Amino acid sequence: MSLGNHSTRTGRGLALAGAILAAVGLTTVPQSAHALSPAAGVGIGLGAFAAGTALGSAANPYYNPYYSPYGYSYPPAPAYYPAAPYYPPRSCWDPYYRRYYAC
Repeated sequence: MSLGNHSTRTGRGLALAGAILAAVGLTTVPQSAHALSPAAGVGIGLGAFAAGTALGSAANPYYNPYYSPYGYSYPPAPAYYPAAPYYPPRSCWDPYYRRYYAC
């Protein structure tokens, strides 16, 4: 079976399936909705709002190690200061006594 023959058969099958689906969808009678009272609708809305608030507040963004508030990109790197330079004890030359002494 060639590729052209295969695509033709696939296209016919899809067209037939679409026609059957459209016929079934147009012939069925829509049923009326089971309407609730306005108070029940408000109750459902408030319950959904409370559930969303509880779930949203449980996920604290500050616990995220990758969280960085606006204005700060990354935490500063730890400070590694260089070692203090070593200054050997000074010695000065005394020309009169012809020796070094601590100065």
